[in-house]
Amino acid sequence: MRAAHVMVIALAAACGAASPSTMPSASPPPAAPVRVLFFSATTGFRHDSIPAARQALTALGASTGAFTVTASEDVADLSAAKLANVDVVFFGMTTGELPLSPETKRALLDFVQSGHGFIGVHSATDTLYDWPEYGTLIGAYFKEHPWTQTATVTVEDRAHPVNAGLGASFAIQEEFYAFRENPRPRVHVLLSLDTSSVGASGDYPLAWTQSIGSGRMYYNALGHFPATWADQRFLSQIRAAIVWVGGK
Repeated sequence: MRAAHVMVIALAAACGAASPSTMPSASPPPAAPVRVLFFSATTGFRHDSIPAARQALTALGASTGAFTVTASEDVADLSAAKLANVDVVFFGMTTGELPLSPETKRALLDFVQSGHGFIGVHSATDTLYDWPEYGTLIGAYFKEHPWTQTATVTVEDRAHPVNAGLGASFAIQEEFYAFRENPRPRVHVLLSLDTSSVGASGDYPLAWTQSIGSGRMYYNALGHFPATWADQRFLSQIRAAIVWVGGK
């Protein structure tokens, strides 16, 4: 009787409490949306695509739930206090010598170096020539746009998450940039121009990434036309870049 009694107690204990190793694990909480500051101030040429970019980003963030967008052209929103509420700063078609104070410049660099994200699109490389640290951050400065036409873009790193689903190449109508110095020795190139499609030769990177301290940056030279901001291949890169530089 004593042995049977012990067996009943053991079975009851086993049924009443599962061991930690057999208990189902809790589902991880969903990642919070990346908080994006879309900054599009200009003191030089102003692109017609800025409103389209702002609208496309806002809609893309809302439809995917991956990020939220705050749009601004006020340099005060690049202060350290304001950047404390942001995960990614996005320079969209900025141009010229923006009126950033030394404190604002320091805040932007500290923001990225401390582990946050920076994205520049199209004429973000036609911005802040008089601030060398920005040139290092963005990767290159604009020189000229020799080709405005439909051309082929080569996808150099198909394994990178920003390039997911693009295939080996794609054709797009764009204003294709050339830069004062080739950024390839300093950055990780994701896209480049297939020069045979424009009857030229040479090396023309179009999109790249690099680490800045503990942070990440991404640049894409496309985005000149409003139509580009409706191109799903382009938007897939931008969405993935926001998530990637935002560390999500």
